[in-house]
Amino acid sequence: MRNYFLGGVAALALSIGAVAYANQPAFSPKSDTYEMLELFGDVVALVKQNYVVEVDDKKLIEAALQGMLSSLDPHSNYLSADDFTDLQERTKGAYGGIGLEVQSEDGAVKVVTPMDDTPAMKAGIQSGDFITAINGTSILGMRLTEAVSQMKGEPNTDLTLTIYREGKDEPFDVKLKREVINVKSVKTRMEGDYGYLRISNFNENTARESYDALSDLRSKNPQMKGLILDLRNNPGGLLDQSVGVADLFLEGGEVVSQRGRKPDDITRYQAHKGDIMNGKPIVVLTNPGTASAAEIVAGALQDHKRASTVGLTTFGKGSVQSVINLGENRAVKMTIARYYTPSGRSIQKTGIEPDLEVAQSRDQARVIANRAYSFSEADYKNALDADEGKKRQEPHVVSEVPPDSYDVKTGDFQLARAIDVLNYGGDVKMAAAHPRGLKLAMSDLVDAPTQRFAGKTKAGPVSPAAPAAPAGSASSASSTSSKPK
Repeated sequence: MRNYFLGGVAALALSIGAVAYANQPAFSPKSDTYEMLELFGDVVALVKQNYVVEVDDKKLIEAALQGMLSSLDPHSNYLSADDFTDLQERTKGAYGGIGLEVQSEDGAVKVVTPMDDTPAMKAGIQSGDFITAINGTSILGMRLTEAVSQMKGEPNTDLTLTIYREGKDEPFDVKLKREVINVKSVKTRMEGDYGYLRISNFNENTARESYDALSDLRSKNPQMKGLILDLRNNPGGLLDQSVGVADLFLEGGEVVSQRGRKPDDITRYQAHKGDIMNGKPIVVLTNPGTASAAEIVAGALQDHKRASTVGLTTFGKGSVQSVINLGENRAVKMTIARYYTPSGRSIQKTGIEPDLEVAQSRDQARVIANRAYSFSEADYKNALDADEGKKRQEPHVVSEVPPDSYDVKTGDFQLARAIDVLNYGGDVKMAAAHPRGLKLAMSDLVDAPTQRFAGKTKAGPVSPAAPAAPAGSASSASSTSSKPK
């Protein structure tokens, strides 16, 4: 069986993971398992006989499977025939939507990241935004898959999302037009004397495209003095592609290891000799939207001291999923291992901390000072722990924010600081000693407590059928995987 590293979240507009197939494992339950299965059958029979309306057996069973798997961790799930077909279609990289990756949180749909050059990005939707209504109808309490299906649609059709953004007093509407979403994972350009390589996700062609694009950029700019590798808002993707990208810049050594349940269940991935940048300095840009396979690259280059990292702490998704085909176009997506950086770090929940911490704006710094976990793996109630027991950094004051004179709407402050590091020959300590921005006091950033979603939908109340079931019931477990829209 070939294992794949699935992205930090499932893409609504694009799948960033691929499918690994395996034979269905044999089931050898003990007597107590038989008793529980009998209890399950009794409950199904009671529902069929006594529920106020007739129910579909298939929907009941699939809901139970979804609840069981999603209770394990945020990235395990049962894929019905429709979901599995959707996953397979999304791996082809083209669909009608707006280009968002989302997850479910607090009964709302939370934006993980807008995808490059899509309607969502062009409309200014940001990582951490909450979608509370679609076309004027509240979606609070709605299943993630249902909300996602409403955001998908034929190209050139209109859609209005109601957005709640922390730091804003009122929700606001964003009008979009659906497009065919074609995922382009690699872009290059020059930033003065330095090359710039943007990787938006890791699909099956990313390593090759990165090599080709960077080789072409270097041939046209032989005096290139260094490289900026931009992994911000990159939700991850295929493990082998992240290894391939890291391999471009390393002269050998381990890139990542994955470790399963058993002590001897370890797989190591190695780099080969040959650094495409010939030792010239590299800076990696990260933020809380940097997840999964993107964190593998950032962690490997950081551990090998091949690159400095500038930006914000990454998402912290340090687990590996495999998609197992059950036949009849159904599948199980299951967490099978944690991954570790070359130095043996598990970044599960903790993320990769930057060498130079820089916020893109004061608003971004305010979120970190108030809710450091608000956009990370650690925010999931049932997320796996890092097995060495480390914890994510608490709410804190970011080391550097743009000065008051900096235009955050037209400028990219994190990129500017990355260039500063390269101007110092890759010496991040020198750049830190010569800050271009400010460090604010905690009192300048901490907000007064508010009720998070009170009155934030600009829509009528949720219908009686919409609210989630009480905590602890099988139906109350909402899917935390994100999907493309």
